[in-house]
Amino acid sequence: MTSKRRRFKQTQSLKERLAEGAMRPRSQAKALSPSAKKEALLRRARQDEIAANLTEWLTTPGSRAPI
Repeated sequence: MTSKRRRFKQTQSLKERLAEGAMRPRSQAKALSPSAKKEALLRRARQDEIAANLTEWLTTPGSRAPI
């Protein structure tokens, strides 16, 4: 027997979720002293910012390749 898919109705846009996803790790990293955990949080924040930029670029009509 197969399990049912868990589907969720998103209440925020992808752009809002990615922005929030970038802010949360960045604020957590501010509270930490320099360490591997802080670097991992900052890396995650940068990845979310890049994903937000790519999403915006892909959804813009007549967009060109990013430089």
